[in-house]
Amino acid sequence: MKAANKMNILVVDDSTTNIVLLEAILEEKGYKIYTALNVREAYAIIDKNHPDLILLDLLMPKISGFDFLKEIKKRKETRDTPVIIVSALADDENIDKILNMGAIDFVKKPIDLQYLVNKVESVLHKHE
Repeated sequence: MKAANKMNILVVDDSTTNIVLLEAILEEKGYKIYTALNVREAYAIIDKNHPDLILLDLLMPKISGFDFLKEIKKRKETRDTPVIIVSALADDENIDKILNMGAIDFVKKPIDLQYLVNKVESVLHKHE
């Protein structure tokens, strides 16, 4: 497995509070963090930096997290990139939908930070 400081994580969330929080906690663990406040920014980062993991909110402006997930799972370059959804849309229907669309896991907001870190480490270890 790559050392944590060699692993790139893209955080896609329209909340700057969530981005700052996730960036701080994951950088402390040694990960390189890229952030995007919308899907357009996320595409630009993906094209340049090829993240090892994407943390994605579903409720995004203009293009939803659902649509973004669907699109990146179609692309050859990103279809195998693991995606963890981080969202308040935690009902069974939405969780089933995103897992069927190719997301690897779901973390409910408000975020339990230790739970999220454990999920990130588990996913990155499995996809080394």
